[in-house]
Amino acid sequence: MNAGLVDWIWTVRGSVELAPGQTHEEAFDRLDPLFHTGGTSHQRTGDTLTFSKKAQAAQDKMSIFDGGVLRIEQGATGGVLRYRLTSRALLFCFLAPLLFLTFAGLTIAVGKLDKPAAEAAEKKKPEKKEVVRELNPVDKFLGAPAPEKPKKDDKKDEDEGPSPVPAYVFAGLFAVLYVVGRILEDRLIRRLFRKRLSDDLPDDRQAAV
Repeated sequence: MNAGLVDWIWTVRGSVELAPGQTHEEAFDRLDPLFHTGGTSHQRTGDTLTFSKKAQAAQDKMSIFDGGVLRIEQGATGGVLRYRLTSRALLFCFLAPLLFLTFAGLTIAVGKLDKPAAEAAEKKKPEKKEVVRELNPVDKFLGAPAPEKPKKDDKKDEDEGPSPVPAYVFAGLFAVLYVVGRILEDRLIRRLFRKRLSDDLPDDRQAAV
């Protein structure tokens, strides 16, 4: 299977146009502070920057990404930063729903296998005779209503077996996390790169972004 057909699951790709006349050295100098955070190592080679992260801090603006490649290319209107970033967190959020759906399927299958045995055991139980409660003479004399017949207890939850509902709930939660995270992180990283590459933002303010 071609890796390009599935790596979109954990990979964020995009591009940002450079300011007119901005060289790849100037662009990477502006991006450089992003790769001097704890747990991050990076290497610049000409028009390419590669980085990797390990045990990144939550304060890291790129903490969700574990590595990637940034490359400056010449487009029709000037320089363009193209990036390819990978995230194990996105991969986990994508796979988690599949795992919980598998658990739900197994729960249903086990319940179906156990049902005949549970029904057979229920048939073997001796039937309980209903105890008829009578009013004492004093209550009868006072005209108290007769006591209601005891209702048959519904089947206990344990007799019904484990429910797949919790697995469905967790699968839905992780599916939402993946969709939201995939869209949100794509937009956030593009905005972050655009801010740092902006020609209108002075260098002394770039360090604060």
